[in-house]
Amino acid sequence: MLTAPAMAFRSELLRLLDARGYIHQVTDAEGLDELASRQVVPGYIGFDATAPSLHVGSLVQIMMLRRLQQAGHRPIVVMGGGTTKIGDPSGRDESRKLLTSDHISANILSIRRIFERFLSFDDGPAGAIMVDNADWLDSLDYIPFLREVGPHFTINRMLTFDSVRLRLDREQPLTFLEFNYMILQAYDFLELSRRAGCRLQLGGSDQWGNIVNGIELTRRIDGTQLYGLTTPLITTADGGKMGKTAAGAVWLNPDLLSPYDYWQYWRNAQDADVGRFLRLFTDLPLDEIARLERLEGSEINEAKKMLADSATAMAHGEEAARAAAETARRTFEEGTSGDDLPTLNVPPEGMKVIDVLTKLGFVGSNKEGRRQIVQGAVKLDGRLITNEFEYVRLSVGQMAKISLGRKKHGLLVGLP
Repeated sequence: MLTAPAMAFRSELLRLLDARGYIHQVTDAEGLDELASRQVVPGYIGFDATAPSLHVGSLVQIMMLRRLQQAGHRPIVVMGGGTTKIGDPSGRDESRKLLTSDHISANILSIRRIFERFLSFDDGPAGAIMVDNADWLDSLDYIPFLREVGPHFTINRMLTFDSVRLRLDREQPLTFLEFNYMILQAYDFLELSRRAGCRLQLGGSDQWGNIVNGIELTRRIDGTQLYGLTTPLITTADGGKMGKTAAGAVWLNPDLLSPYDYWQYWRNAQDADVGRFLRLFTDLPLDEIARLERLEGSEINEAKKMLADSATAMAHGEEAARAAAETARRTFEEGTSGDDLPTLNVPPEGMKVIDVLTKLGFVGSNKEGRRQIVQGAVKLDGRLITNEFEYVRLSVGQMAKISLGRKKHGLLVGLP
């Protein structure tokens, strides 16, 4: 098993992934390169359905499937209807909350709409398919499964995995249920090889061990050669985690986060992140990206707007991206409210300014809201708010704009 080598790739797939910065580790770079040069390679990534939407933290994986399709290969989206019932312990200090089957099914239906924006689910050789691993995991007979798969895993090796060692080192409980997760993920790769001719699993760097497990399990049972490729850990320039902000997760579903707020997330990218994010999260040509990342000073804002426009159009459509950009222009350049700002209805009795900030998602807690007010960062229709106990009271239909700093704005509307 190898880290990504310094080599000239022949296949369009690996050249594309390499040029845009997706490659961290490859199990057999030469073998995968040769295979992708002569045939369509079906490749998959699994997504557990723990919420009705994925967030920006999953976007690099979604984009990897998009790149796979752009290079003429078949993306397989595996929804974890089965594994969500277990919970992936990778990178977690505690067990996930267990969801009902109905809840998981509803989440999968909601998440599919996201993938339909990024992938083409057509009948062609590179047409994307979506499958649910509950189709094979739910019907497993326990004893036959243990006899077929169990001998290929040792407890000694499983205890060395980061997802397990992290919990044990911190003396935090790791249930036998979660301990099974890595076996089930390996079994997914075996099943996908048999059912869909899948030859490649893609994932984040934290999934390397799980991917290797699936490759080795399939080789031992079926003798089939499979491949794995992981991305580097994607963080912001200040070391922050992608997909998380002080106000919460940056969801890809417009029901959970408005296209305007999504646009603003990308518009607010740090200068040092712009070029890398343009390569990873947009389809802009590389020569255009090279031009944009050379911009300095205030001109870098052009690149940030291009990033926001392109990322929002991909996730929510061209019309939503144009509306978000226009709202931002009116808000920042003309000082008007715009029609697409996040909106909050204010009851007749009014609402504390701090509650307004938290309900709009501008701050993550009342404590953070108080701090922002004390620091002079909150304005209501341009008037500085200095009293943390101040109420917003509006007549029926009256509108007001609340701002936190220069980049977060919301529209308040009085209810009858």
